[in-house]
Amino acid sequence: MATTEICPMKPEPTLSFTQGLIVGQISVVLLIAAFIKFFIFGDAPSPEITATIRAAERRSRTLSHRQSLLTLRSATPAPTDRQQHPHPHPHQHQQPGTLNKKKSSILRSPPTLTIGSILNKTYYNVDSHQPESLDWFNVLIAQTIAQFRSDAQQDDAILTSLTKALNGTSRPDFLDEIKVTELTLGEDFPIFSNCRIIPVDEDGLSLNTGPGGEKRFDANSMRAKQEGSRLQARMDVDLSDMITLALETKILLNYPKRLTAVLPVALAVSVVRFSGTLSISFIPSNQSQSTPTMMTFSFLDDYRLDFSVRSLVGSRSRLQDVPKIAQLVESRLHRWFDERAVEPRFQEIALPSLWPRKRNTRGGDDPLDGSGSSGSGSAGKGKGREIAKELKLEEARRELKAETAAGMRHELSPPENLRYRRARGRGDGSEGSFSMPGSLPDMALNLPT
Repeated sequence: MATTEICPMKPEPTLSFTQGLIVGQISVVLLIAAFIKFFIFGDAPSPEITATIRAAERRSRTLSHRQSLLTLRSATPAPTDRQQHPHPHPHQHQQPGTLNKKKSSILRSPPTLTIGSILNKTYYNVDSHQPESLDWFNVLIAQTIAQFRSDAQQDDAILTSLTKALNGTSRPDFLDEIKVTELTLGEDFPIFSNCRIIPVDEDGLSLNTGPGGEKRFDANSMRAKQEGSRLQARMDVDLSDMITLALETKILLNYPKRLTAVLPVALAVSVVRFSGTLSISFIPSNQSQSTPTMMTFSFLDDYRLDFSVRSLVGSRSRLQDVPKIAQLVESRLHRWFDERAVEPRFQEIALPSLWPRKRNTRGGDDPLDGSGSSGSGSAGKGKGREIAKELKLEEARRELKAETAAGMRHELSPPENLRYRRARGRGDGSEGSFSMPGSLPDMALNLPT
């Protein structure tokens, strides 16, 4: 019986090549449209929701840092008094950089001050003292900011610095030269209020918390007397203004070859409002390590910073105020601020010597001579040039006045050969007078003898 081989029939495609191509193109277009609609032109969340989410993230980061510090302290044994203040052996080897210097026997060293003794001597009770308004401080800060804004209008120093910083080595390759098109320094001033003093330890943790969580500060506790504890001033700051920086650049597409496409971008960022809590403290100098007195400041994690971001993308058909660009810019600015001045991070500034010095003295009726002119370097360059110009003018006036006075004396004084000449006719009653040869009648010179 002959067997017949039957080939299996291939399934017929339900869609032709043209139909598949059309379906693929439609799906790509739908994906791009969805991306543009929900990712680029999607409605941004409200500022209140965004601020709440960011505040919660910062708070969780701060609590995590404090928890790690407490865990590290509990794992490290507390040093005893002998370990904190060991008695050096007379023949103990010393490092070359820490040689003992002979202390003066005339200048008496004051007793060791702690934060508790400072609070007692200044009559400040951290548990019951009312917060201060800082009205006088607001006036001083307003004058300083007003002078800064006035100086910025005189020259383009701030504009040059910004342009140099924006076009530095950190600028990516896909960005063209960045130009500053607008810079507004604002018109209002920050308002500081509700200032209070908080004792903290070397890690910035508050010391006025009792065992049960109540607010109570014990000046005689070991934590208050330990090394590194200090007093911290905390104050509320609020600023509602319009500080604007507008930039203009181009996004360069360098693939597959250089300058394949160019996309102009204009961006304007404005600081609308800032409110938060500023903490300031002083770290004493350390003579053994040759470190000066430092002032540290930072902001607590409960701050709020609102921006207004305007954008313009494209050259012919332009996209204006893209919400996603505003979100990216705000996120980047908040991260930049958090990484520099929000606890647990802080800024540290070295303070100069506060002793009065002659070279820093200004004002009064005494002109700046010798020693005074040597200290003029502490003043501004423009002020120094004005002072030097005034000194030169004053010196020229003095020289001119001296020359004029000398010329008048020379004209009024008689010749040297007649000043001590013996007078004629002393015996006839006309003492001290005589007639010059060739002079007019009844003309006589009365010269002292």
